Amino acid sequence: MSSFNRTSRSVVLTVALAVLVAGCGSDRSRSQAPPLGEVFGAEDTYSRSYPVSPAVACESARRALLGQGYAIAGMTAETVEATKNFQPESDIHTQLAVRTTCVPRAEGGSIVFINAVQERYALKAQSSSASVGVSMIGSVSLPIPIGGSNANLVRVGSNTVQNQEFYSRLFDRLAFYLPGTPAHAAPEPEPDRPPDPVIP
Repeated sequence: MSSFNRTSRSVVLTVALAVLVAGCGSDRSRSQAPPLGEVFGAEDTYSRSYPVSPAVACESARRALLGQGYAIAGMTAETVEATKNFQPESDIHTQLAVRTTCVPRAEGGSIVFINAVQERYALKAQSSSASVGVSMIGSVSLPIPIGGSNANLVRVGSNTVQNQEFYSRLFDRLAFYLPGTPAHAAPEPEPDRPPDPVIP
């Protein structure tokens, strides 16, 4: 009888320990940082509300982008796509692609969402292949540099811009082009450099 009681207590302790370990593991998993720092917080970095229709808001976004040297790649009544090129260093090229989406609000007006993707390209030298005849083997292709520059731009990175000041300035400039905005309220021009640090 006593042997049975000891066995029962051992089983109960084993189960309790397993539950405790599982609970600790669950707590750790809940406290771990989200992938790549994505938290879906309440900050309105990428959106603003305006008391105008989506079409008017998107037209204001188009003018704001044109005024800062962006080339409009595409536009509908509710979207604007634009690009701008930078060359912060002689062998580094950066392209900024901005997409604006304007949607109606249930209570009137519109919400404007803007996100920008920054793509980085680096100048990479490439050697040319030359055929060399070798007796008993035939021809062999070898990478031999042949005169002049034979470098190409190669994409080395891409990221969604998270610079809050960049988006804040862009939304301010969009608001400047809304109907009824005083002409003297123009914000400062956008800096002539990529919004996020360029990492070679």
